[in-house]
Amino acid sequence: MEIAELHDWPTTESAAVDIQLRLRSLVDLDDSCPEVVETVTGLDVAYDKTTNRIAATAVTIDSENFATIEERTVISEVSFPYAPGLFAFRELPPLLDALRSMARVPDLLVCDGQGLAHPRRFGLACHIGVLTGLPSIGVGKTGFAGKYLEPAAPRGSVSPLTENGETVGTVLRTQTDVNPVFVSVGHRIGLAHANRQVLALCPSFRLPESTRQADHAARQALKRSLSTNAGT
Repeated sequence: MEIAELHDWPTTESAAVDIQLRLRSLVDLDDSCPEVVETVTGLDVAYDKTTNRIAATAVTIDSENFATIEERTVISEVSFPYAPGLFAFRELPPLLDALRSMARVPDLLVCDGQGLAHPRRFGLACHIGVLTGLPSIGVGKTGFAGKYLEPAAPRGSVSPLTENGETVGTVLRTQTDVNPVFVSVGHRIGLAHANRQVLALCPSFRLPESTRQADHAARQALKRSLSTNAGT
């Protein structure tokens, strides 16, 4: 998979913010994502705070039966400090390395994080969408930016996530009487379309199958890495 080289990787928070402000104009809010998505790549990371190690995983699944088509994991050291709103600079370098090694380009990327629902309207899903050119969605377990009313209890219920009068995402109930998720556009997909795709990826559980598989693979890879290191 080809990745655009639009910036160097910063070492300071101010430089990272400058990159977000510069690149956010490149986010494409037109919906060019196919309505029938055949392949979805889930992206997630696992951290080990003791060793400062990170496992970044990209898992491509079949959107119909959720079978794994391709899986890539990159183990590296965290190279950027913890800072709210700047997680992309901790997670993207190894995630992009994982994507580069994939043989097949998916129809859609689903990130464990935010897209437009970000103080600078440029969360992880926007950043990775701009760099890859692929349709992307952010699906967060918790909210980060914006206000909302709790959606109704049934599966599929939605309430808008707004900030300063602007809709930056939705709060989507993927399972009846289960805590909702926070959906926001990353790149090249509309919000209503993003909600449909997320619901389709959540037939039985709160989180999308793409996220669940990437999370599991990242945790297992990190565990193996730490075990191997301990034995040497």
